[in-house]
Amino acid sequence: MANFYTEVPELKFQLNNPMMERICELKERGYQDKDKFDYAPQDYADAMDSYDKVLEITGEITGEIINPNAEGVDEEGPHCANGRVEYASGTRQNLDAMVKAGLNGMTMPRRFGGLNFPITPYTMCAEIVAAADAGFGNIWSLQDCIETLYEFGNEDQHSRFIPRICAGETMSMDLTEPDAGSDLQSVMLKATFDEKENCWRLNGVKRFITNGDADLHLVLARSEEGTRDGRGLSMFIYDKREGGVDVRRIENKLGIHGSPTCELVYKNAKAELCGDRKLGLIKYVMALMNGARLGIAAQSVGLSQAAYNEGLAYAKDRKQFNKAIIEFPAVYDMLAIMKAKLDAGRALLYQTSRYVDVYKALDDISRERKLTPEERQEQKKYSKLADAFTPLAKGMNSEYANQNAYDCIQIHGGSGFMLEYACQRIYRDARITSIYEGTTQLQTVAAIRYVTNGSYAATLRDYETIPCSEEMQPLMDRLKEMTNKFEAVTNATKEAANQELLDFVARRLYEMAAVCVMSHLLIQDATKAPELFAKSAVVYLNYAEAEVEKHFNFIRKFKAEELESYRK
Repeated sequence: MANFYTEVPELKFQLNNPMMERICELKERGYQDKDKFDYAPQDYADAMDSYDKVLEITGEITGEIINPNAEGVDEEGPHCANGRVEYASGTRQNLDAMVKAGLNGMTMPRRFGGLNFPITPYTMCAEIVAAADAGFGNIWSLQDCIETLYEFGNEDQHSRFIPRICAGETMSMDLTEPDAGSDLQSVMLKATFDEKENCWRLNGVKRFITNGDADLHLVLARSEEGTRDGRGLSMFIYDKREGGVDVRRIENKLGIHGSPTCELVYKNAKAELCGDRKLGLIKYVMALMNGARLGIAAQSVGLSQAAYNEGLAYAKDRKQFNKAIIEFPAVYDMLAIMKAKLDAGRALLYQTSRYVDVYKALDDISRERKLTPEERQEQKKYSKLADAFTPLAKGMNSEYANQNAYDCIQIHGGSGFMLEYACQRIYRDARITSIYEGTTQLQTVAAIRYVTNGSYAATLRDYETIPCSEEMQPLMDRLKEMTNKFEAVTNATKEAANQELLDFVARRLYEMAAVCVMSHLLIQDATKAPELFAKSAVVYLNYAEAEVEKHFNFIRKFKAEELESYRK
C-alpha cells in the first residue's frame, strides 16, 4: 500500500531544513528530557530521526486505512441522534488507528503524555492526513486547540485536560454563532457565574462548529453584562462529561462530509474560565485562529497534493488520438502549473511553521525563566514573521487547492464529473478551505498592514541576499524586478492617501507579495535540491511573473474615481 510520507520526497526535504536545529534545541530545552523519558531524544539527530519515524507511521496509516476509507466516509457521513454525533464507521476506524499509534497531543510536553513535537512535523502529519481525507483531517487536527489551553490555561487545567487529549480525546473551538460569523465581536452566547456551584454557566447557540460533539470545547462567550464588543468576551473550557450541550443538527455540506459541522445548543452548561476575563477575543481567539489557519494551510497543501496525484495518474493512463494525454501541451501545462503551485505553497507553509516554532518555543521558555536580550530579539523577530506569513500561507494555499482541484477535474474531462472518481470529492472538499477560519478576503485584511509598513518588501530584499545556484540566477534577476514593481505600486497606493482605494487594491497587493515570497522560497529550494524543485522553480516564476505584471498594470492604471463603477 502507498505511504503518504515516503512517496513524497518533498516532505522530507522540508523537514530537514537547517532552522530545525535551533527549533529542536529550543523545544527540547537542550534535550533535558532524555534522562526522564525513554522515548525522549538524546540530541538533534535523534530528534530528527524520531520525527521522521512518526511521519512514516502517519504516512502508513494514511495509505493503508484513511485513504481506503475516504470514499465510504464521504458517502456515509456522520449521523445525529438524541443530541449526539455518531461518526461514520470509517471515521471511527481512522481515529482508532491514530490513537493506537500514539498520534495525539503531538506537540504537548511529555509530562502530559505528549510527544513534545515542534509545530513543523505535526503540521506535516496534518498535510499527510488531509491528502487522503480532508474531512477526517479536521477531526484529528483539532487536537491543536490544546495549544491554546496549554498557553493560557492554569496548571490545574493542564493536568486535568491535556493528558486526555494526548490519550485520544477530541476537541472543538466553538466561536461562530448565527449572527456572528467573521464578526466575532458580535458573539452573544451568555456566560454567567454560578456563585452557588462556583462555576460558569453557558447559555445560547453556536453554529458551524467543526467536530461540535467533541470531548473538550474551547468556547467564546460574553461574560461581561451589558457589553456588545470584543472587550466583553472571555474564553471558556466546556467538558462534554458535564453535559448541558446538545447537537441540534449536523449541517448538510457540499464537502468534507466526514467532519460533522454542528449547531450546538448550550443550556446552563457548566464551564470554567480559561485565562483572564475579557481577553477571549482580543488575545486568546487570535492565538487560536492563527494555529487554525496554519492547519487549514496544511489541509490545503494536502488537497493540492491529492489533486495533482489524481490528475497526473489519469493523464498518464488516458489515451486520445493514439497517445497518452499527458503528451499534449495543453495537459502538461496544467500539470506543471499544478505541481509548481503545490511546491510553492508547501515551501510557504513550512517556512511559516518554522517561524511559528521558534517564537512559540521562546514564548514557552519565557514562562519558565526570563529570556536573555538576544532571545527576546529572536522572539520578536520570529513572532512578527509568523504573524505576517500566516495569512499568506492560509490564503494562498487555500486558493491553490481550489485551483488545483478545478484543473484535476478538467484533466479528467467528462470522467471528472462522475462521482466514481476521487477528483470530484477533492474538488468539493477544497472549496471550504478559502472560507473557514477566515476567508481569503480576511487573510488580505490581516496581511495588508505588512504590505503598507514595508515588512514584506524588507523580507523580500533579505531573501535577495541569500546565494542561489548559477542555474537559478536568471530567475533571481527577474524576481528582483518583480519586487521592484510590487514596491512601486505599493508606494503609489500609499501616496494616494485614499483608504477605500487601498482596500480595493489590497487583494492584488497581497497576491503580489505572496507570489514573490513563494518564488524566493522555491529558488532557495531548487538551489539545494534541483532534482526536486528546479522545474517547479522555472514554471512558478513564469506564472508568478505574469501575475505580478497583471496586478502591476491594473493598480498603476486604475483611477480612484473609477471606484464608482464598482459600487452597487
